[in-house]
Amino acid sequence: MIEGKRQKQVAALLQEEFNAIFLKLGLTMIDGGMVSISKVMVTPDLLEARIYLSMFKVASVATVMSVIDKKAWEIKKELSAKVGKHLRRMPVIHYYNDDTLDYVFKMEEVFKQIKENED
Repeated sequence: MIEGKRQKQVAALLQEEFNAIFLKLGLTMIDGGMVSISKVMVTPDLLEARIYLSMFKVASVATVMSVIDKKAWEIKKELSAKVGKHLRRMPVIHYYNDDTLDYVFKMEEVFKQIKENED
C-alpha cells in the first residue's frame, strides 16, 4: 500500500506529538525498559492511526501495553489539544508492539552461531 502525501504528513505530525506526550506523561520508561514510538501509520481516510511501539529491555510487553491502555484516554486528550486544529476528526488510535528490534537481535545471534560453526 502506497501512502499519500497527506497520510505521510499526518503520520509525521502524530509521531512528533506522540513522542512529546509519552515524554510528558512518563511513558518512555516502563517496566524497567525503554519505550519509544518507532512508526506511525495512518489509513487513507485519516480515521485510524496505528502506533508501533519499540520496546528495549522491557520485562513484559503485556505489562507495558496494559499501562499504555490505561493511559489511552489521557494520551488522546493531550493529542486532541495539540493536533485538533490540524485534523477534522481525531483518528482512532491502535497500539502495536514493533518487534523489529527483537528480530534484529535474534538474527545477529544466528549469524554469530554460523560464524562460530565455520571457524
